[in-house]
Amino acid sequence: MGEIDDRGARLRPDRQLPSASSWLHLLELVEEAASDGRTAFHPLRELSQDERREIVTLPPTIAKLTRVEVLDLHGSNLVRIPPEIGAMTSLRRFDPSDSPRLHWFPYELTRCTRLTDLRADTAALYGPLPVLPPPTAGLADLDPGTHGTEYVRSCSVCDAPVVELHQRWTVQPVAGNPVPLLVNACSAGCAASVPDQGEQLR
Repeated sequence: MGEIDDRGARLRPDRQLPSASSWLHLLELVEEAASDGRTAFHPLRELSQDERREIVTLPPTIAKLTRVEVLDLHGSNLVRIPPEIGAMTSLRRFDPSDSPRLHWFPYELTRCTRLTDLRADTAALYGPLPVLPPPTAGLADLDPGTHGTEYVRSCSVCDAPVVELHQRWTVQPVAGNPVPLLVNACSAGCAASVPDQGEQLR
């Protein structure tokens, strides 16, 4: 795990359709959970099978779910998790198991310092990592098949605005499990400051 593969590994190009009824439904569910302050969030249970198939990421508004301790995404069709998950500082259990298209997490997941139970598919996570592009300016409409995201709002390391995007992979222990994490940094210095524990954890 943690090896870069310039031959076969690729980031998934799927884009979330913002006008889809499934996406609008998910937005409503997030707002409801934020409003009532619930500690467990099981959004897929509220979506139909067809709706679940259309959801490839979560909305950035999950940053409002600061009281959620359990996030259940078991059996999802997700291809990426947004960096805003780092704002879910009460998170203790995160279950994206049986999500075969989800191969990595955002570096911001390390901000969930109370997370002790990560239920992820090792078969999906423990593989070669795609090559990332060189530093990139013009961040208005990123290609998720190239950058792993459609937007970057702030640096994964220092939270500063990003004018030129510097990306790198790192392997870090999250809830005791070594997982691949994508760093979106504002500078080469911030990117280089992130340690990689992949060698020790293999």
